Amino acid sequence: MQSPDARNRLALPGLLLGGVLIGCSPIWVRLSEVGSVSTAFWRLALALIPLLLLAGRERAGGATRPKGLADIITISLPGVILGAELVAWHISLNLTSVANSTLLVNMAPVFVALFAWIALRKPPGALFALALAVTIFGVVVLKGGPTALGEGDLRGDAVAIFAAMLYAAYILMLGRARQRFATGTIMLWSTVAAALAVFPFALITEPMLIPLSLAGWAVLLGLSWISQAGGQSLIAWALAFLPATFSSLTLLLQPVIAALLAWVVLDEALTLSQALGGVIVLCGIWIARAAQMRQL
Repeated sequence: MQSPDARNRLALPGLLLGGVLIGCSPIWVRLSEVGSVSTAFWRLALALIPLLLLAGRERAGGATRPKGLADIITISLPGVILGAELVAWHISLNLTSVANSTLLVNMAPVFVALFAWIALRKPPGALFALALAVTIFGVVVLKGGPTALGEGDLRGDAVAIFAAMLYAAYILMLGRARQRFATGTIMLWSTVAAALAVFPFALITEPMLIPLSLAGWAVLLGLSWISQAGGQSLIAWALAFLPATFSSLTLLLQPVIAALLAWVVLDEALTLSQALGGVIVLCGIWIARAAQMRQL
């Protein structure tokens, strides 16, 4: 069993690896044979297989179990919020440009910092505020600069911002739940809740729910087991040792990873502005890490 100091040292690498694994998800979604909301449902539903094994292993090791309705709400509510975020993002993709939707959803760290300031009375320091500004600027450059926002629709943009707020709430709730419960327990209950939240919307909005080929199922398994079960579980585990504000900012690695994978896997050219944006994002994360170390 690892010591607390060892777990603290592994928290940042675990968080970064989780961000990388989730950063693969746009490629899986692009390759999926079913629609985006149906893909989101299978992403959650199929992830229950490895999560059941993880939760069972933790229970065998004496992990705390939920006792009563309050505990169940604590570990399930993050999943409901995540399911709502996935649905809101899907709606925004149909109302505004892909560039606008993706960029605005990635503004979640702004709301994490804001919510932490208002609800937890934890104002961001000057160095972290600088890191936030640098990293968000990097994402803007990565997504094509301010001119990429010109083709959007205000309704879709508003829904995308709402999705960012939901994801911020998810990160904060996940961090709170990790103070009491093990990773597998939280991920199992929250993923069940998220799948139940997404399923009705998938039935209503999309004609095809089930892939027609083994390759289609393989894509969904990769998305659910690697990105969802693997990536989200690593993030949930790391949130027990790292502040939610810093963790949310680090997760902006996801669009950088997605751009790199689109270049390698889908042969989508990596432009100079995308490369520059990725470098700026990494610089912002490095500044955020320096700000976190100052507070220790």
